[in-house]
Amino acid sequence: MSELNATNNSVFNNLSIRDKKESTPQDNELGQSAFLELMITQLENQDPLSPQDNTEFVAQLAQFSSVESLDKLNNNFDSFTNNFVANQALQASSLVGRSVTVPTDTAILESGNVVSASIDVPSSTGDLSVSIYNEAGELVDQISLGEQPAGEMVMRWDGLNFEVNGDLTDWQSSHENGLPAGTYKFEVTSSIDGVDTVLETALSANVNSVTVASNGSLILNLAGIGAVSLADVKQFNE
Repeated sequence: MSELNATNNSVFNNLSIRDKKESTPQDNELGQSAFLELMITQLENQDPLSPQDNTEFVAQLAQFSSVESLDKLNNNFDSFTNNFVANQALQASSLVGRSVTVPTDTAILESGNVVSASIDVPSSTGDLSVSIYNEAGELVDQISLGEQPAGEMVMRWDGLNFEVNGDLTDWQSSHENGLPAGTYKFEVTSSIDGVDTVLETALSANVNSVTVASNGSLILNLAGIGAVSLADVKQFNE
């Protein structure tokens, strides 16, 4: 696999999709000229008393043309696929240094920055809460968000204040100056049909680099999380 970053475009020179060379025809391959020459030779040497049916020659020529057209189509499709992957990789390299939201329960809070979160609330609830744990697994803050409607809930947290769906909540961290920069785990719980349920979360993370896999798929290497498929990204953050 080859890695891409925002300041090094030379990596494309190392991608196999750019290094493909035109294949040299093999000596044992039957080209169009050789096929026509063979067919003419066959006509010249046929038994004049029992000539071969022209239909058979036409069928052979049609079959050869079909195979040749199919081969050209495959080559054109391979070229299109390679160009598409290269273009996709170039666009993905612009994500390096940006923040994306992906399914995870762990995020890094950087000084002066925020952690964005997206939670899918399956049904309206009156007791949704968020628990925050530090790297040691200790509960460091708990936020009660009360009643929340069904649907996507978007949150932003800077270690001190909490914002839900664009509105700043009245809640403030129990730590006077907020929590310090570090890695934190989020657990969002709600009562669904009378059962306390942990909801799936998607949190923000910075893109450190982009990797092109051997099959052409793009993998984002995220800070504090690791490798995540580009297809799993829920949101590209500003």
